[in-house]
Amino acid sequence: MNKEFKNIIFSIENKVAKISLNRTAVLNSFNYQMADEFIEAFEICKNDPLVRAIILTGEGRAFCAGQDLEEATGENAPSIDKIIEHTYNPIVKAITTIDKPVIGAINGIAAGAGANLAICCDITVASESAKFIQSFTNIGLVPDSGGTFMLPRLIGHQRAAMLMFSGNKLTAEQAKQMGMIYDCVADDELQENVKAIANNLASRPTYSIGLTKKLLNSSYSNDLNEQLDLEKKYQALSAKSHDHKEGIAAFFEKRKPEYKGN
Repeated sequence: MNKEFKNIIFSIENKVAKISLNRTAVLNSFNYQMADEFIEAFEICKNDPLVRAIILTGEGRAFCAGQDLEEATGENAPSIDKIIEHTYNPIVKAITTIDKPVIGAINGIAAGAGANLAICCDITVASESAKFIQSFTNIGLVPDSGGTFMLPRLIGHQRAAMLMFSGNKLTAEQAKQMGMIYDCVADDELQENVKAIANNLASRPTYSIGLTKKLLNSSYSNDLNEQLDLEKKYQALSAKSHDHKEGIAAFFEKRKPEYKGN
């Protein structure tokens, strides 16, 4: 299905869903309406067994500039904690808990919450011209959208602190060298590069990929013994899957496996 939305572009093709933020006049900054559509699209992806990978990107010259400040500062504006509760916390949880790989295609400026949503993706690829900006302190705020959790784990406390304290821009190549993102590619190659990654993952045993995603996320809070027990539990589950049986059969029959994601 390719449902029509007003603030995002949503499509499904060859088992890959694509969600493209589409408020180009405000650099794809979030308001309540776009957040609601984003969450709805993720629910469709979550509940559709034919969707086995998700691409997240933006239209125009930006990925996402974070919060729409007109919504946050206008007359009768919701308080910042209400905006976080309505928009960013649910979006971060949707990206990180869905049992399907989420690939970020960062096509331009990713600032504030937009920068942190980019690094919430399982795999993040940026165009050479993209910039990442922890812009919160530039307007006297603190980072949100999971940034203080994700960023130090990706690049270390010192680098995360400097980026968040200073609000300095980071190029895509610098982000790659720091280990903040998976890759940096030419602007005109970004969408095809990410599409190839998504198509490859969608053809793989996505049930075990989903369990692997849960293991990786659990490793942030588990100690070693807890993680070993969880690995044992999920290994037993994956060993019962169709895809495991298919992978073994294909190995012995010397053919390419045909995985179904279950």
